[in-house]
Amino acid sequence: MRSSNPVLNSLSAGSRGRNSYQQASPAFDQYEQPTLGFPPSTTDDTRPMTVDDVVTKTGITLGIIIVGAIFNFMLASYNPSLAMMLTLVGAIGGLITVLVGTFKRKFGSKAITLTYAAFEGLFVGGISLMFTNVLVSGADAGVMIGQAVLGTLGVFLGMLFVYKTGAVKVTPKFTRILTGALVGVLILMVGNLLLAMFTGSNPLRDGGTLAIIFSLVCIGLAAMSFLQDFDVADKLIRSGAPANYAWGVALGLAVTLVWLYTEILRLLSYFRNS
Repeated sequence: MRSSNPVLNSLSAGSRGRNSYQQASPAFDQYEQPTLGFPPSTTDDTRPMTVDDVVTKTGITLGIIIVGAIFNFMLASYNPSLAMMLTLVGAIGGLITVLVGTFKRKFGSKAITLTYAAFEGLFVGGISLMFTNVLVSGADAGVMIGQAVLGTLGVFLGMLFVYKTGAVKVTPKFTRILTGALVGVLILMVGNLLLAMFTGSNPLRDGGTLAIIFSLVCIGLAAMSFLQDFDVADKLIRSGAPANYAWGVALGLAVTLVWLYTEILRLLSYFRNS
């Protein structure tokens, strides 16, 4: 199982061969997808994963992100400098947590997912503050955040519908193209950051025409990434993956949701400032 989402792609090391769980459950043979290799168990953590597990774990993860975001957002009213410091801590901590979960093969770790949610909540609250300039804009900032949240939810539900109806198939070719596009965007982001650091020029994030186009591309790629997130979750459920793997799916979805939200909010800020 391959995915352009680095969190979900950490599954690849443990996805070889058939196992006793599937051999004991002939019903799984009706599916054409390859099996993943998960042993049977009656314990709560390793019982077969269900849709409810994914929904519940994802809900808990997003709930922690929202609480952290509200906390840091409200903190800015009393201590803006501390709120910005926590935003930086959240950004770095969230990145490190994802890297640990990816390269240490910690897929399905509750601790990793909840730690990421705590860090990312601080980041989301601070980045919302920065993009909306709430300390100056007042009520307009709340409207922008509401629009970004609704936009994120709309894209998520829309891509879920697209996946469920089979309008777009997640094939190996689709994965390769999406992965290539994401790598290209990452290279552009790093290049733009270095350019801004050494020359002061910031063409991909300055609110100009190129910046608007770049944000639209990022939003499109984030939307396409949802299809792979859903596909990985679907395959895990149908293959009898342990229930704790739902935490890994929740982490992957949270990463995509946060990226989508920040890009939509950034795009809205461009139009407000134009």
